[in-house]
Amino acid sequence: MRIKTVEAWWVKIPIEASRQHRSDFGRLTSFDAAILRIETNDGIVGWGEGKNAAGSAGTYGTLVHMINHEVGPKLIGRDPADISSIWEMLYNGVRHETAASSGHAMPEIARRGLSVAAISAVDIALWDILGKSLGVPVWKLLGGRKADRLPAYASGGWESADRIGDQLRSYIAAGGFKSVKMRVGAMDGAAHVSASRVRAARKAVGPNVDLMVDAHGTYTVAEAKRFIQMIADCDLAWFEEPVIADDKPGMAEVRAAGNVPIAAGESEATRFAFRDLAMLRAADIFQPDPAFCGGITEAMRIGSLASAFNLRFAPHLWAGAPCFFSGLHLCAASPASFVIEYSLGANPMIHDLVEDTVCVKDGMIEIPDRPGLGFTINQRVLETHAQRQ
Repeated sequence: MRIKTVEAWWVKIPIEASRQHRSDFGRLTSFDAAILRIETNDGIVGWGEGKNAAGSAGTYGTLVHMINHEVGPKLIGRDPADISSIWEMLYNGVRHETAASSGHAMPEIARRGLSVAAISAVDIALWDILGKSLGVPVWKLLGGRKADRLPAYASGGWESADRIGDQLRSYIAAGGFKSVKMRVGAMDGAAHVSASRVRAARKAVGPNVDLMVDAHGTYTVAEAKRFIQMIADCDLAWFEEPVIADDKPGMAEVRAAGNVPIAAGESEATRFAFRDLAMLRAADIFQPDPAFCGGITEAMRIGSLASAFNLRFAPHLWAGAPCFFSGLHLCAASPASFVIEYSLGANPMIHDLVEDTVCVKDGMIEIPDRPGLGFTINQRVLETHAQRQ
């Protein structure tokens, strides 16, 4: 089995006006991602996804061009089952042979950002191919699953203080969720505004629903510490990305300032960044995004780091279908996982891009049993919204 073709597209699916929301990066009018198709010489197709922007916003022309014209040609003729060696080859670049023989990384200068996003897309697709070639789901290749269903949390929550309760209660009613997440931070303009929204949310959902907040890294350290003091009596399950990911010591300072668990990692690439989070005692919950951190291969390494440091693992899955399904398999296989992110914002990149029905019932989501990642791409939707670079 050899890799025959590699093709990526910038897929941009419009969001209907009635379902658009405004966050700290503006109003979202489309869901965007780099979607990758790899086909082998015996006709097996694997699907991957790469991300280089916040949430579903951003432009993907550069990443798609990189995959098609720089990364893709290096893969032609390779055995797609050589997943780890391909990962290291792409990560270490021109030094990959020396790195392999020496037993340690010697990456190129561009070892973060677009480079790892491209590696992520390739890695996800290769795992999909391997599972399909062997007739087994990816979780079985990762060591087996700990359950056939896992808890999910409803991810959304942008409304004002007088409407946030109704919005979160609608999530609970829609899927029986036992935990919900809302956005705070720069979108509110001031920490006290966010705090008032959180207090309203807690009052509305009651004490028996886990409540998380996500600042998207938009607070300063001082603001994040003030916010923690303001909501100290709200019993938050976690405070996500309180400050910019580049300020890991600042995040550790925020964590030390209160009793709210800190979740972080959607902006981090590779296991090395998560090692630093662990060593600095900056986070309680690791949230790697499979489409940005380095794919399934690297996310499993990050999950192992979480387990080794007695931390927890909850991947960032505000994404398209290849990334989201990757997260299902990762959580099924990781001993450190405990909950799965499920977008309650408009997400056509999951629900329209695949022919499968993805839903949560009684607060639980099923882990796929089908070979590979376990979804079927809707070719009509792909062709309608794909742009090749």
